[in-house]
Amino acid sequence: MDCVSPILDVATRLWDCTAKRAVYIRHLPQNLNSLRTEMEELKNLYEDVKERVECEENRQKKRLRVVDGWLRGVEAMEKEVQEILAKGDEEIQKKCLGTCCPKNCGASYKLGKMVLEKMDAVTVKKREGSNFSVVAEPLPSPPVIERQLDKTVGQDLLFGKVWKWLQDGGEQVSSIGLYGMGGVGKTTLLTRINNELLKTRLEFDAVIWVTVSRPATVENVQRVLFNKLEIPRDKWESRSEDERAEEIFNILKTKKFVLLLDDIWERLDLSKVGIPPLNHQDKLKMVLTTRSRDVCQDMEVTESIEVNCLPWEDAFALFQTKVGADTINSHPGIRDLAQMVAEQCGGLPLSLITIGRAMAGKKNYTEWKEQIQMLRNYPAKFPGMENCLFSRLAFSYDSLPDEAIKSCFLYCSLFPEDYEISHRNLIQLWIGEGFLDEYDNIQKARNQGEEVIKSLQLACLLENGRSPLDEKDKYLKMHDVIRDMALWLARENGGKKNKFVVKDRVESIRAQEVEKWKETQRISLWDTDIEELREPPYFPNMETFLASSVLIKSFPNRFFTYMPIIRVLDLSNNFELMELPVEIGDLVTLQYLDLSGLVIKHLPVELKNLKKLRCLILNYMYFLESLPSQMVSSLSSLQLFSMYSTEGSVFRGDDERRLLEELEQLEHIDDISIHLTSVSSIQTLFNSQRLQRSTRWLQLVCECMNLVQLPLYIEMLHIANCFELQDVKISFQKEVVVYSKFPRHQCLNNLCDVKIFRCHKLLNLTWLICAPSLQFLWVESCESMEKVIDDERSEVLEIEADHLSVFWRLTSLTLRSLPRLRSIYGRTLPFPSLNYIRVLQCSSLKKLPFDSNTGISKKLGQIHGQKEWWDDLDWEDQTIMHNLTPYFQPT
Repeated sequence: MDCVSPILDVATRLWDCTAKRAVYIRHLPQNLNSLRTEMEELKNLYEDVKERVECEENRQKKRLRVVDGWLRGVEAMEKEVQEILAKGDEEIQKKCLGTCCPKNCGASYKLGKMVLEKMDAVTVKKREGSNFSVVAEPLPSPPVIERQLDKTVGQDLLFGKVWKWLQDGGEQVSSIGLYGMGGVGKTTLLTRINNELLKTRLEFDAVIWVTVSRPATVENVQRVLFNKLEIPRDKWESRSEDERAEEIFNILKTKKFVLLLDDIWERLDLSKVGIPPLNHQDKLKMVLTTRSRDVCQDMEVTESIEVNCLPWEDAFALFQTKVGADTINSHPGIRDLAQMVAEQCGGLPLSLITIGRAMAGKKNYTEWKEQIQMLRNYPAKFPGMENCLFSRLAFSYDSLPDEAIKSCFLYCSLFPEDYEISHRNLIQLWIGEGFLDEYDNIQKARNQGEEVIKSLQLACLLENGRSPLDEKDKYLKMHDVIRDMALWLARENGGKKNKFVVKDRVESIRAQEVEKWKETQRISLWDTDIEELREPPYFPNMETFLASSVLIKSFPNRFFTYMPIIRVLDLSNNFELMELPVEIGDLVTLQYLDLSGLVIKHLPVELKNLKKLRCLILNYMYFLESLPSQMVSSLSSLQLFSMYSTEGSVFRGDDERRLLEELEQLEHIDDISIHLTSVSSIQTLFNSQRLQRSTRWLQLVCECMNLVQLPLYIEMLHIANCFELQDVKISFQKEVVVYSKFPRHQCLNNLCDVKIFRCHKLLNLTWLICAPSLQFLWVESCESMEKVIDDERSEVLEIEADHLSVFWRLTSLTLRSLPRLRSIYGRTLPFPSLNYIRVLQCSSLKKLPFDSNTGISKKLGQIHGQKEWWDDLDWEDQTIMHNLTPYFQPT
């Protein structure tokens, strides 16, 4: 029995094996059909995956390695399957005659087994192919990607400066900010830097360009870095902002890179993005572009560079490249007209490009002239100006923080092209318009106005004007293209043509045109006149009427009758206007009235009705004989009153005193600028705390012996023709604290502008050591003056002066016709702010108290009038040159 059992086991196994082989052989035809079907399904799946891959590759992506391997595997498997199918078909045909049995059972068995195994392999391939959710990934980025760039003009110097910094590493420079107005070429310059890095391949592993725009979100910048740095998706998707920043940081900390941030509008926290701390030594650097210098400061760049408009030669060269040489040379007169068109662009590259492209191909001389007229009178209608230029520049306007600042900006467009706008006058107009109404105090409103101007300048929407260095007031101006854009915005993107009406140097304004102004909000007329109207105009929406320097002897009859909501009226400098229309007294909503420079003798008594008037300006009205009695005191809302002149008096004696008494009655008066000529009026001023507290500008022309106390918050003091004036004394109040190291007196803290003319008995101006804010000093024709500051007699001021604080903020010094002047100050002084000095006919002055910190020693070649001073020195004055030589050389 024990011997039989093993034999039975062997027999069983042989039977099972034989049975399986029989199955392989018997089911071979069926399995071949199944394999053929499975392979067709796999082939269809293969075609789908391949199509997806090709689509992604057309999008500049790279197929995944696993997908590429699968495709190649399917292609190989298809060949194998085809061979098996061919062999199977052949084997089936080799059956014994008249039977279903194969001739070669062994071969059929092997083939049947192979078919089943291949079917399993095909099934696996199908399962793998069905699981491909992603078939490609972004191509690896090169260290620098070339960006499209036209030929640049006029940027070589600026590019060279930045490029040298990138090459040499700079001295402690790790980041640089390029700022400037829209369209000035900042992005073009950044693109040139990017492409030059591609050509030269400096020692940077990566150059990363990010167009930031608005809003400057961390997420958007991180996404650019994700694509640039080829971060695996599994380390990115479903990750938090902090986790993504950590991943970016871990990659970038091992690289030397340049980060190029274009069009950034607000501070971007680089650490939240994942950018490692910038370091010039490790070649981790950043260059950014922005329209605001504030952004450069907020981003803490180590160097800020302003990108300015092009100089004329470069501007015209750029314009010609866009117009084309064929067009420029097509007519003898077109080149001159092209220059006129290019001048309208003010050197702004975007404007030159936009207008140049619009004029390309226009070879008709008359058409050029017509286009110039359109550009001057209706710039928004010129081809490309709205869509390509104004809309892009308007981003700077849109980014301003509030509506008040936006209104202040648009207001500047009311002035003519290239007009130098006085800070002081502009802010007073803003106050009259109510743009700064959150401040009841005029001085606080002025300070806020200066902040608004600063913010507009930092946003590159306003430019510094050419302020005379010997004057306190500062000036600003608008670039011509920015002004055109502002008028376009003020007219609601061109939708309301007459919302702002600005006429400058127009021969005459016709009556029909005035009739079209019914919906206007602001009218500004310069150097023009108005035809006589048949009927009085109706201006129901007008808030502002500026008619300065118009060529008009009288306004049309009842011109000012229908202006129910007007707030600002400026009729200044109309030297031919002989009479003021009495209906101005009916403008009860008026808050600002400027009549400066008019030659009229009398003001209408109806001005008493202007109960809402806040600002009344009557400067340089030399022919005005008197003011209507109780007119000023009737202006119950008046805060600012200005009435002074540079030469002579407006009126004298009792009229001055009565005016001061009326001003004293005003509850809200806060800012007085006045010209006084009598001792009694000066005494009236000194006897009133309200008047002293409110007086800002004081001009004295009188015969007083001494001035005992100056008005409390005075900013400007002009004294002229005070032939008997011997001294200006300061009497301290008990509550006034005098600091030992920096002499201060409450009444002179704000004094910044002093001019003394023809005070022949005045010995010195020692009291100026109590004026720490002094910026402008002009002394002329004071025959007895021997010292400007007598430091040996400072005890008359009852203080111990610290000589280092004297003239600390002085920016402008003029000394003229002072024959006995021997000394400005007895000791050496730093004069750190001085940038203008003029000395004429001071034959006794042999030495100037300058030390190595004097401002002019740091600004050689920049001082206004250097050569004039040097050439105008009298022979006796030449000794001054020996003392000045270390600090000052004529140009």
